[in-house]
This record gives sequence, structure tokens and C-alpha cells, in this order.
Amino acid sequence: MPLWPVSDIIFTAMYEDFHATDRWTAQKLHCLYQALIVAIATRHADAVDIKFVVNGHPVWIAMPHPTWVEYNKRTGRVITDPLAIQIAGHYLKSAIETGSYEHGREMYTLTVDEALGHLNAVLSEVGAPPDAFVKDAPEKDALVKTA
Repeated sequence: MPLWPVSDIIFTAMYEDFHATDRWTAQKLHCLYQALIVAIATRHADAVDIKFVVNGHPVWIAMPHPTWVEYNKRTGRVITDPLAIQIAGHYLKSAIETGSYEHGREMYTLTVDEALGHLNAVLSEVGAPPDAFVKDAPEKDALVKTA
């Protein structure tokens, strides 16, 4: 048995550098991944914060730490840093395209269920094996609410 988790899921840079069209303004936005920071704070939610630059403006996607625990409990697999980036990028692109992205807003916080739903959407796009999916995560259409 390997000492480190081995993944049979290969990611291309789907959501590290992408464009999305804003639903309300029809403006094409360039989104570029910039950083992943594990955030632990005494007065705030513990999360992994993933930073994108959207047309030159910072946007942070916060994914709560329990997301990693839940995914491992339900599938026996781990969320790697590259997978976390893809999940956050998928959320950001979905938010822009469905109209829930707010120009000027810098922080978006996902719930565990939202993060797992976006994880399933990313896994579906790359053709991951069935055992990688969270069986009771929200469906793709229910992930981002339109304004």
C-alpha cells in the first residue's frame, strides 16, 4: 500500500484559467487561479480559501474544512489541492453564468453540500470512476441559485 494517496483521476487545467460570460451584463470575464490558503481563525469559519483574479479583481472562494472529512467518509477518497481548485473554479464559473456573481464582492462561502455538489460536477466532466462520486450530493442544477 502506498504511503501517499494515489489518484486515478487526472485533471487538466479546466478551472485554473478560464473565461465565463456574466449572465446579466454579457461581459466576458477572465478568471485566473492565484492561491490556495488553509485558513484557521478563532472567530471565523475554518476553511480553505481559494483565490481567483476575475478581470483583475480578487475573488475568494471559501470551502469549509468539513468538506474534506465528509468526502473521505462517504467515498474513502481525499480532496487534493488540484481538486479543491477545480471545485472552487467550477463554483465561480457557475455563479458568473447563472447570475449570482456580484461584481465587487470579494468572498463567497460554500456549504459542505454545495462544495460536494460542485465536486461531483467536476468529477463528471473528467469522467471519474463511479466510486469517486458523492451519492447524495446536490444535483448540478441546484448548485447555484439565480438572483
